Order: sequence, then C-alpha cells, then structure tokens
Amino acid sequence: MDSRHKSQSHGGGCAICNAGPDAAGAKAKNPISPTRRRFLREAIKTPALAGAALASPALLAACDSDNSARRESSRFASGEFVVRAGWALTYDGGNAREGDLRLVRGADILVRNGFIEDVSSSPIRGFEVLDASDQLVLPGFISGHTHVAGGSSTRGIIENGRSFARPLELAENLYDDELDALTAFNLAELLLSGCTTQVEQSLSLRQAQSYVRVARRWGVRGYPAGMVPGIGRLFPIWFRGNDQTLFDSVPDTLAEIDANLTFARSVNGIENGRILPMLAPHATDTQTPETLRAIAAGAAELGNGIHIHLSQSMGETETVKRLWGVTPTQWIEQYGFFDGPLFAAHMSGIDLDVDPDIMNANGGVYAHCPSAGGAGGGTQPYPETLAKGMNVNIGIDTHSNDYVENLKLAVLYGQARYSLLAGSGTDMRSPTMWDAVRGATLTAAEGLGREDLGRIQPGAKADLTGIKVDGPLIGTGALPPEPLNNLLYAHGLAVRTVMTDGYLQVLEGSFVADDFAAVASEGGAVTRKLWGQLEAEGFFD
Repeated sequence: MDSRHKSQSHGGGCAICNAGPDAAGAKAKNPISPTRRRFLREAIKTPALAGAALASPALLAACDSDNSARRESSRFASGEFVVRAGWALTYDGGNAREGDLRLVRGADILVRNGFIEDVSSSPIRGFEVLDASDQLVLPGFISGHTHVAGGSSTRGIIENGRSFARPLELAENLYDDELDALTAFNLAELLLSGCTTQVEQSLSLRQAQSYVRVARRWGVRGYPAGMVPGIGRLFPIWFRGNDQTLFDSVPDTLAEIDANLTFARSVNGIENGRILPMLAPHATDTQTPETLRAIAAGAAELGNGIHIHLSQSMGETETVKRLWGVTPTQWIEQYGFFDGPLFAAHMSGIDLDVDPDIMNANGGVYAHCPSAGGAGGGTQPYPETLAKGMNVNIGIDTHSNDYVENLKLAVLYGQARYSLLAGSGTDMRSPTMWDAVRGATLTAAEGLGREDLGRIQPGAKADLTGIKVDGPLIGTGALPPEPLNNLLYAHGLAVRTVMTDGYLQVLEGSFVADDFAAVASEGGAVTRKLWGQLEAEGFFD
C-alpha cells in the first residue's frame, strides 16, 4: 500500500495562518483525550505556548509561500509532467566507474508513473511543465549514513566539546508521537536539501519504527535499520573497562538483532518498494563472532544489505586487531558481510594497505561524513580513499541535515586535507565537486544494487533534485556555464525542487509534502523538552 498521499495536508491549510477547513471541528472529535500530537499542533496557534517568534512576519510570509507552493503542486498530481531544466546532469549508461555523467543544457525530463520516460534537449510537448529553467537538476541525493532522529536535538550544543551521548539517550525516552515529531523535523530538513534516499541507521529499533512511519507519510525512499546495540545499551559496551563486558552483552545483543529482524520482515518492500530495511551493527568493536553471524544471516534473508560504522577510529581498529587478529574490514569479510550491499561509515581508522582492496573487490561503499561530530568535527580520509579507487559516498551522519552543504564540506575539507598531507608519502587525490556528486548519486546507487536510482536516464526512478544556481551568493544572475562548480557556493536553501518516484515533496523551495510550519513547531517543542531535561541535569553548566 502506498500511503504517502494521505499526508498531503492536515485539513489542507497552514497551522500558523489558520489550519484548513477541518481544523474547527478537530478538537470536537475528541474533546476528552486530545493526543500530545494534537496538543502540539494546537499550541503553535497560541502565542503563550508557541512564543512570539512563531507570529513573526517572516514566518507568516513563509506560510503564505508554502501554501502557494502546495496549491501549485496540485498541477502535477497526475504524475505525468515535464521538468524543464536549465541544466540536467544526465547519464548515458555503463556503471558508476565507466559510464559518463553529462551536463545537458536546456533538458526536458518527462516523468510518468514514477519513472523517467524520456530525456530530451528539445521541448517535450503535451504535458504540464514544471519550470526548473533556473536550476541544475540532479538525481535525488542518496545519503549513505544517517541517524535521522538525532540531528536537531544535538545541533548547536555539542560543538564546543560536549558529548552527544546524553541528548541521544534522552530522546529514547520520548513518547512515540514525540519521537515521530523529532524524526519528522529532521527528515523534512533532509528532503529540503535534496536528499531523497537515506541509508538510515536509526539509533534504536524504536527510532527505526518512527523513521518508517514518517517516511511512509511523505513518500521517502529509505533503507532503515535499528542500530545494534541500540542507544540504550551502547555506551557501557562501547566504552567498556574490560572485554568481559562485551562478552556478557551477547545474549541481549542477539535478542536485539532478532527484534530488529522481526520488524524488518514486517516492512520489507512496503510503499511500492521504497522501504527496504537493512541490518545495522553499531561497529565491529561492539560485536562478537556470534553477533556477526546472526547479523549476516538476517541480512541475507532480507536481501538489502548491512550498514555499519567501520574503523570509525584507530581505537576500533586496534581493538579488533587485538581481539581477533585482523582489521575490522577483514573481520566482517570473514562473516559474509559483503554478500550483499555494504555501507561503511567514517573509516577514519582505515588500514590503507589492506582494507581498500577488500572494499573494492566486494563493491563496498565508504560513506564519508564531513560533518560527523558536528561542524568542525575533524576530517576523514576522503583524498586517500579516492586515490585507492574506493566507492565513496557522502553521508550526513547526525548533526547537519543540509546535504548540499555536506557536498561542499566534503570537497573543501578534502582539498584542505590533501594540501596539508601532500608531502606525507600517502597516496592521495584532491577531490572535486564531480567526485562528490558522483558519490552522492551513481556510486551510492551502484552500492545498493540499484540501476534505477542515482541517474537521470529513461527507465530510472523519477527521484530528482533541482538547485537554483543563478541567484545571489551562488550564481551571477545568469545561468552558469559550469553549474557543478556553483555548488561550491551553494547550500540547502538553494534547493527548489525535490521529488521521489515523481511525487513532489519540495516545490519552489517550499515543503509541500506536509505543513512545514506545524512540522517545525512540533519538532521544536520536543527539542525544547530535551534541552530542558539537559539543563536540569547541569549539561550546560
């Protein structure tokens, strides 16, 4: 069942400007026991509860813009229309290494029934036209590593050295509707920045369930999994004083794997195949041979792959070498982790003499996350892995949901790392925006085994992102001759059009899959609750 269209409105209006025609009767339908979700929605209409900022002229203007964009999106509800792109990054066949990405100026892209039916440099007539003539239209971005619900509650409070651990632990104690509100705000941000597919390592089974509930509402494509051990059990095992703690954790970890597998079976392939769950061991230093075998068996049954933090620090690599005599990459290879798609995040502790050959031979994808640990959180071996010919994707991780910004950070951090370490004797290649965009599209799609994703080509899924590249601060007032270079000056607010399976989620820069003012207010209320708990514990002292 495809449930995405059910979320088109909550009464069809804006919760700030005035909720839609059903709003007046909503409270009467359940006058005795209003849910927290309804309370949050109603609260944003009450200045005493919402705060004066919610009534600001800027927010009211944004609401008007969102309403206008939602009305405009109805022109494309039939699922048959032409995207008229200023530039389109098309694909002419082959695989991610051998095929050619090609920029086509003035391309028409015919979308029908969720697929790209035609790509033409001449006008395609007889259909509604979505005007993207000021935009660079790209395949929808694929983040190879996210923890969706964890983003906004940590952003802005960890950058000066505080740990992210406690905010994430507190989020696990939220009610389901509060957790959904937190998930929704972060997932909306990802869509607004052009990320249509997430390889999602939710921090627990509950958070994976929340991700699926929200993704179904909005037609998001996802490969979700609950991290094992989950956030509630993770830190005593990960930061253990002795290895007996790890060995004693095995029965509970096996039970977690079984619970995640049970949920994954129940949602595998739902929403016309947009939800394809993986299994997600936290990292190799929190696993044992018994748990690796269970994960590999469950992943083989599901058929969608494994998502793991791999050699995310030298400490992890040294621990696995001490316990099992091999690198983390060698160890997971022994247990069949590469028998399906494998997405490995961070790899800051990579053994460049051993691990790249294993990753390359098995088609594994390294998810490089330039904003891991928050803004300024350090660099990762992007230039080194490019030089080794590895499949490198750009991942979001946790704290920044601006995919365009992360593309830019990957390139700029990578170029800085290359310049600083160029004389070290390590083989490196300075990254370009072409590398980053290829990683965000073709490379990730190939890693997932999907020839219908990550490309603008007839027969591919109509997952598209349009970025305005001619405007202030990014462009020059004219459509640029080499638009990928302009992404080095861009950010998520430049994203104007986003769709998955031809279903519009962002139009004219506005979130049209739902009432974003309500989504933001509900998510913000939950974050304020978490920050209040942190303040009471002395977190900010």
